[in-house]
Amino acid sequence: MTSLHVDLGRQWRGGQHQALLLLRGLQARGHPAALLAVEGAPLAERAQAEGILVHTVGRRAVRLQAAARLRQLLRQQQFDVLHLHDAHALTAAWLVRAYRRTCVLASRRVAYRLQSNPVSLSRYRAAHRVLAISRFVAETVRAAGIPADRVEVVYDGVDFPSLPPTAMHHSARRRWGVADKEKLIGCVGYLVPGKGQEFLLRALPTVLEQFPTCRLLLIGDGPCRPQLERLVRQLGLQSAVSLAGFVDDLAQVYSALDVFVFPSLLEGLGTSLLAAMSYALPVVAVGQDAGLEVVEDGRNGLLVPASDPAALASALVRLLGDAELAARLGAAARETIQQRFTADRMVENTLRIYQQVSSAGVPA
Repeated sequence: MTSLHVDLGRQWRGGQHQALLLLRGLQARGHPAALLAVEGAPLAERAQAEGILVHTVGRRAVRLQAAARLRQLLRQQQFDVLHLHDAHALTAAWLVRAYRRTCVLASRRVAYRLQSNPVSLSRYRAAHRVLAISRFVAETVRAAGIPADRVEVVYDGVDFPSLPPTAMHHSARRRWGVADKEKLIGCVGYLVPGKGQEFLLRALPTVLEQFPTCRLLLIGDGPCRPQLERLVRQLGLQSAVSLAGFVDDLAQVYSALDVFVFPSLLEGLGTSLLAAMSYALPVVAVGQDAGLEVVEDGRNGLLVPASDPAALASALVRLLGDAELAARLGAAARETIQQRFTADRMVENTLRIYQQVSSAGVPA
């Protein structure tokens, strides 16, 4: 089973991480996989470092360059599957009518409603399958008019870690300057309005009233960083909050935390939430959209309303003050990931769809 993957993202976010996990998993199972990506992008560099065949395009007029390169690659080699991982990739394939030459699958990761304009919809309708990362995302795709039998749910997956030894926990906390008796809350995500970091910051003063030595570690970068830095100063939280920017080794983050918060207001699924749960961390997440497919309130985490700092603060205080509850929820969270959201499961589910679509052939 040969596949060509196209991802034209220039940053390292959840979609690029999933693409790399898939490429790695396919190669490990003996299925040759190549990547078309932007030159110098983190995904291209990481895939090359792992021995994956990578074709690149320049950083200007990316979609047009990708369309020309894709046309060339499809003429040079017959692939069983062409997998498009982002919207720009989908546009490039649509421009060269790639779906007439090979089986085309398009990943859909975002939670907002698929645009109903004819051009946007035609790109997805051209794909032989749309792979949605959650049931919630799948429903938004079907609601836009894509036939239900061409929409498949393939949940994201994460590498399932062995639980870190105590020594790793202590060394990770030293990296962030956290004392053994201090509590450390963490949040990992791109810094944009929809990720909800503002509401976490607004919840923190209430948490500090009961846990004055508590610290918050915000991991990630993005356009909202200046606004969040100003809010930290306005709330007088400089000594309690660290905006650490992009961190490559997230194991050093999850290993250091006591509680993980996922305050995103609109999310297709959330790989940082899955990763935190795999480390047996007790989590607080927004109880709507795809979050309900992962977190069951009171069983493997706590759910709170969106944009509600008071409810978020209450949930954090509850977890920080009840070690037994935190441990129970963390253990159940890790079990949830092992059963439903591992990288191996994601690869196997994707490969199954590849085989189904490829055996059916390219429609005339």
